[in-house]
Amino acid sequence: MTLIRSNPAFKQERNAWFHKHFNSKDKALAEIAAIFRAVDLEANASNEMTGGHINAEELYLKVLCQINDDDPAVCEKMDMKWLMQEMDNLLFRYPPDLFSGETASVLSRLKQGEASLSLLSNTAFVKGKVLRRVLDDLGLAIFFDFQLYSDEEGWSKPNSKFFRLMTDEVMARRMDVRLSEIVHVGDNPGADIVGAKAIGIDGHLINSNDNSISTLLEQPA
Repeated sequence: MTLIRSNPAFKQERNAWFHKHFNSKDKALAEIAAIFRAVDLEANASNEMTGGHINAEELYLKVLCQINDDDPAVCEKMDMKWLMQEMDNLLFRYPPDLFSGETASVLSRLKQGEASLSLLSNTAFVKGKVLRRVLDDLGLAIFFDFQLYSDEEGWSKPNSKFFRLMTDEVMARRMDVRLSEIVHVGDNPGADIVGAKAIGIDGHLINSNDNSISTLLEQPA
């Protein structure tokens, strides 16, 4: 929700897929959608509170078990590798889109200046390796010097270890950069802004307030 946003059709089709293929208790489609939403919110809250990471396989298995009332015939026999591949295939049929039509042009203008750009992102149902491909398909990957994802590092924002991993990498690549010159941009006041300020870097909130990504071009050099 900072650079890209989920395609609503993906979640609708995902809910319908589970409703059709793994719904031994004949739950309503709306109930399956509610289970996905609850697991997603719970995982995000847990990751932000603990600074750890719950992987996508665990989240999908939790959804699957809740839909089927913990039936061991379903929960204990699922081929998770196959399930994850099916979900990845579904996502690329209904891929995320840019959050704003200004996103690419703003990143391009920042990159043309003296700024270096990197990505620090929490993940949930969609893994970092998939998001890398999404950003590449959307033409955004070229703007970033590196990308860090919570499922690959084992930490989630606002964990200071995750933020320091990013700042250490930035400063290793650009020896002339001071900590005070690094700005973290995000849409989550807690995970992004509180997390950034906790390690001594600035935070700039967009999208969830009145600021769009274009406000980055108004920041002082």
